[in-house]
Amino acid sequence: MRQNNIFLVHAHSDREAVHKLYTRLIKDGVNAWLDAENLQPGQDWQHEIRKAILKSDVVIVCLSRRFDQQRGYRHEELKIALDKAKLLTANEIFIIPVRLEKCDMPEALRHLH
Repeated sequence: MRQNNIFLVHAHSDREAVHKLYTRLIKDGVNAWLDAENLQPGQDWQHEIRKAILKSDVVIVCLSRRFDQQRGYRHEELKIALDKAKLLTANEIFIIPVRLEKCDMPEALRHLH
């Protein structure tokens, strides 16, 4: 059985909750990618993040009230994921939104359950 590669998109202010999710996924044998764990000193972080998203089988978007309120590279990560999702067949699940707290769904993800 092939192991899924999962990329975690999140607001930096939610890093503690997202790190718990990452730890749980790793513990459960999932190959998860999180910037704080996978980026190495000296790497071109934008290139590595883009590469990780494009290699991923699933992107989990960790949502909170702060996700849309703050600026950050996560919006570019989401855009890359949405662009990749457009290339997949309609029945393939690629982006999974996960609410860390009660919050609104970003406009770009409102079509997803």
